[in-house]
Amino acid sequence: MKAFLGIPASDGIGIGAAFVIPEIVKNSISQKKIAPEELAEGWNRFQSSVHIVIEQMRMQLENLPLDNQLYKTQRELLEAYVLMLSDAVYIAELKAAYEESHNNIEYAVYTKAHEYAAALHASNDNYLSARAHDVIDVFNLVLNNMLSVSQFDISEIPDGAVIVAETLSPTDTIVLSKKKITGLLLAEGGISSHVVILARSYGIPTITGLTNITHQIQTGEIVIVNGNTADAFVNPDEKTVAEYNKKIDETRSREESLKVFLDKPAQTKDGTLFKLYANVGTPEEAELAKNVGADGIGLFRTEFLYMSNVNSTMSYAHHSFGEEAQFNAYKRVLSIMGDKPVTIRTLDAGGDKLIHSADIPASEEKNPLMGLRAVRLSLAYPQILKTQLRALYRASVYGNLHIMLPLITSVKQVKQCKEIAQTVRDELCAENIPFDENVPIGIMIETAAAAMTADCLAKECDFFSLGTNDLTQYTLAVDRENQSVASLYDEFNLAVLRFIARTLDCAYKANIPAEVCGEMAGKKDSVLVLAGMGFRTLSMSAKLIPSIKETLSQFTIEELHAISARHINNL
Repeated sequence: MKAFLGIPASDGIGIGAAFVIPEIVKNSISQKKIAPEELAEGWNRFQSSVHIVIEQMRMQLENLPLDNQLYKTQRELLEAYVLMLSDAVYIAELKAAYEESHNNIEYAVYTKAHEYAAALHASNDNYLSARAHDVIDVFNLVLNNMLSVSQFDISEIPDGAVIVAETLSPTDTIVLSKKKITGLLLAEGGISSHVVILARSYGIPTITGLTNITHQIQTGEIVIVNGNTADAFVNPDEKTVAEYNKKIDETRSREESLKVFLDKPAQTKDGTLFKLYANVGTPEEAELAKNVGADGIGLFRTEFLYMSNVNSTMSYAHHSFGEEAQFNAYKRVLSIMGDKPVTIRTLDAGGDKLIHSADIPASEEKNPLMGLRAVRLSLAYPQILKTQLRALYRASVYGNLHIMLPLITSVKQVKQCKEIAQTVRDELCAENIPFDENVPIGIMIETAAAAMTADCLAKECDFFSLGTNDLTQYTLAVDRENQSVASLYDEFNLAVLRFIARTLDCAYKANIPAEVCGEMAGKKDSVLVLAGMGFRTLSMSAKLIPSIKETLSQFTIEELHAISARHINNL
């Protein structure tokens, strides 16, 4: 039996025969100069191939059921790809580069696509980095058509297989949805890549980061994929197979047993009540949160709306997300949740400026995570924040809205944002547009600066929400995406815990609510510590809510206090 350890990407356990997909032979695109009179012919061939690929995707879209949520992600991906290929601004840029360089059209397409993908990779944003693969994928389809290249036919994969591959393109993964795939083992693919997103949608256990995996497994070998722990076993013995079949049965039983918590309040064994909110990025996720019994939305990430609204990776660089589009999105999520609180975070874009061009001049940054991002970006270009606040306040009459500001490091920033909010309220009054005048405005505590000055910030804020991911990262000076220092990223580090405790104490003294919306809020071990500290509102991925309810129900509040004290006192 051979064992492998990778990076967990999609939960679950699967057992099946391996089907190894050969490495895709990359198109060999040579560069050659062409005469001016050849430019038109090359461009016409490109447009013809684009048209063919778009029509193929539209045919796929027509064959997807409209009323089946399983195919929702597929549909969104295909629609995004069609829009990428139809993006007039990007196509115009490509044509200008092509005509200026006098290189052959294939080389021009290849170069431009990889140039844009490189910019996305350099963004230091997981979501945008994952979209780099989409750019390459969709334009490879065009190049394949232009060069009459036929890639491996993934439809040959049998039902029940465990797919082993260097990587899969999102268009390949769509085909997988039509088969009963039991697992994916990939050398490449981030947790935010479309491959992984689709795998989660289909419930396919997935492990990534398995270097050279296609050369270590042969088609037909039996493979166990444990997406929960990122372990994979090849040619396991009968005892191991029986053990994992038992785990699969236990997982199914557990999922069924957790359903009893859907309509129950979150509380300890002795009755101390908690509010469990959901972290979401789209109105559709709000529907899921409501269905699993969320008490509200603790974090609505608006940056994903900016991206999905444009629907095209190319368009991130050319369009702004207007007030009306934002208003409709916020109105929808507030309406879904009714009177339950919905905390919407203002734009938390990175320092990569990939959504800039309509509103923000481009600029390069050596360290985007420390650069012009989040509230700094909004204050540097206040029209962005003003537009978003207008949409938020207009939507406020449709539910229980809370507004949250990201990456605050000073009282001055809070005051500047509140001044813009006041201007927006004054304008809406003058325009006779209804809105809720009492929308709470709070901040995320996700830097050491915010935690240390929480007493001062509390005087200007209506609530605190701890973003434990960045708080840990910035406190420990550890890049949480860097595998070389991953072992140093520790949410239970005493410095992190003391910052959290200090923030809660300052909020308590100022009589304002404090909650947690980072990863710690959805992990069973850290939930026990946070609850013992005194937090009563936690926000997490919607699917985790039933299991966290179960966890809290197993302890008394005194037991939780004792668990927390041991960590805070570094025992």
